[in-house]
Amino acid sequence: MSKTDTQVFPHLSEILKIIDGALRANSSMAANYAGLLADKLEQEGNREQALRVRERLARAPTGIAHAQDAGRISTGLPIDTESRMHTVDVSHPMVDAVKLYLPSGVDSRIREFLNTVRYYDALQASEAASPLRLLIYGAPGTGKTQTARWIAGELKLPLLTVRCDTLISSLLGQTSKNLRQVFEYVEQRPCVLFLDEFDALGSARGNERDVGELQRVVISLLQNLDALSENTIVVAASNHDQLLDSAIWRRFPFRVPLPLPDFQLRKELWKEMLGKFSSSALDFDLLAEKSEGISGALIEQIVLDSKRTAIFAGATAIDPAELFKRLGLSLALVQRVALPSLEDEICWLRKWERKIFSLRELSRLYSISIRKVSQLTKEEDGEEKRGHS
Repeated sequence: MSKTDTQVFPHLSEILKIIDGALRANSSMAANYAGLLADKLEQEGNREQALRVRERLARAPTGIAHAQDAGRISTGLPIDTESRMHTVDVSHPMVDAVKLYLPSGVDSRIREFLNTVRYYDALQASEAASPLRLLIYGAPGTGKTQTARWIAGELKLPLLTVRCDTLISSLLGQTSKNLRQVFEYVEQRPCVLFLDEFDALGSARGNERDVGELQRVVISLLQNLDALSENTIVVAASNHDQLLDSAIWRRFPFRVPLPLPDFQLRKELWKEMLGKFSSSALDFDLLAEKSEGISGALIEQIVLDSKRTAIFAGATAIDPAELFKRLGLSLALVQRVALPSLEDEICWLRKWERKIFSLRELSRLYSISIRKVSQLTKEEDGEEKRGHS
C-alpha cells in the first residue's frame, strides 16, 4: 500500500504556508508558520526536528525571530483610518479554561468541525477537505462567542476577534479597505478568525435599506473569503441569520444553529454553575422547568447574582427562594414586564409561582409583614392568622 501525501508530509499545510510567505517576500508569515510547525513537531515528540526549525528561526533578523512563537501576535494590528481604532482584538484562550455547554447534537457538530481542522491535511489528500469555515447563529446568550473561544483554546491558537460593526466606516470605500486589511493580516499567521456580529457585513443585498455602498461591502466580503486559503480557520457568528445574503451561506460548509438550552441542558447549567453554592433543598427539575426559554448567559447571570447575595449574607449556599426570585424577575425583563417598585415585584412573583412564593415566603424575602404582603396581593392573610393560632 502506498503512503498518502500526509504520511510523507504530515504538516503539508504549514509547509505550504511557509512557502507562500517566502514567495510573497513576507518573512513574518513564513516565520509565524515555521513557529507553528516547530510547536506541532514538539507536541508529537519530534523534539530534534523542532529544535532544528527553531535554530533556523533564531538566525533570522531580530524582528523576524520574535514571530517564531506561534502563540504570539506581533504589533501592527489593522486600523480603521477614520476612527484610528484597531479592527481586530487578540486573545489567547487556554485549553480547558473555557467550558462549553451545548445540546448534545450541536456539541457533536462543533467537534466535527474541530476534527476537520485537525485532520485537514489527511482530508485534503483524500479529496475530502472542505474550507475551514464555521457559521454559528442563534439568539443572544446561546454561546456563540464561547464556542469560538473554546475552538481556539482546543487548537492552541490565538483568537482574532473582529466585531464586524466596527469595520463599517462612513468613508466611501473604507469599509472594503478595512476588510481587506483584516483578511491580509489573518492570512499571515496561525489563528482562528472570529467574525462577530457577522450580519453587519453580510446582510442580504436588495433589501429596502440597501444602498450601493452596502452592496459593495457584501461583494468585498465574498471576494475576501474566496481569496482566503481554505485551511485558514474562520468562525462567524450572527444573531440574525435571516439577514445574511444567500451567497454568504454558500461560503460556509459548516453551519450550526445554537438554540436556547433544552430542559436537560438547563438542569445541567444550573448544577454546574451553582457548584458548591448549591442547596440540598433546591429542586433542579422545577428550576429547569421554570427557566424554559432563557439563555445560558442569563442563567449564568442569575447564578452570579444569587452567589453574591449569599456571600453578603455570610452564607455558604444560596437561598433557593432567592434564586427563584431572581429567575422570576429576569423572566419579567425578558417578557418586557415593567416592575418599577418592590410592590410590583411581589405581585408578579406571587402570580408567577404561588407554590414557591407563599405569603409567608414573600414576607421573609422582602422583610415586610405577611399582612402587608396580603394587602399588596389583595389576598386573605390566612397564613398570618394560622401563624398566631
